[in-house]
Amino acid sequence: MSRRPTGLSPRLALALLVGVSLGAAACGGVTAFEGGRAFTIVGQPPAPPPPPPPEKKRVEVTEKQIVINEKILFEHDKAAIRTESHSLLNEVVDTIKKHPHIKKIAIEGHASSDGADEHNLKLSDRRAKAVMEYLVQHGIPQGMLTAKGYGETKPIADNESEEGREKNRRVEFNIVEQDAAKAAGGEQ
Repeated sequence: MSRRPTGLSPRLALALLVGVSLGAAACGGVTAFEGGRAFTIVGQPPAPPPPPPPEKKRVEVTEKQIVINEKILFEHDKAAIRTESHSLLNEVVDTIKKHPHIKKIAIEGHASSDGADEHNLKLSDRRAKAVMEYLVQHGIPQGMLTAKGYGETKPIADNESEEGREKNRRVEFNIVEQDAAKAAGGEQ
């Protein structure tokens, strides 16, 4: 023997169910419940949120550089590339392969003024060469790459603040030779 909930007729229960369902699905207009008066929902629904800003690419090609918008990370005071930078370097490899008009790239290592000048020069050189080796191991011809460290001789920021010193610790990819006709044709 099945039991029916007491207090609501099947018709009223169905009407409430349909009314609640339609009311929840509707975003405005007139809604009427059985046995009740119609009422109007006034106002505008909230505006949709603005679209997120476009993601900044991690690797971009300009006229004179392959710009990386993240830092290549190395082990402290060593030339060993940290594994969290492998995906960034893989994007550099893919970018080079997608731009065959780029013929030669100079990889430059730079350091801040922390530490001895000679040490920074040698460390930045070893790091630039480690990046070159990574690119070669992942399919970039060695003949199109050079690598050199400049130590602290080419700062892009003030070495007096930690923020400035951090900006000066970097690796750059400068395009030194390219097929100008293809590059001008917008093959980017």
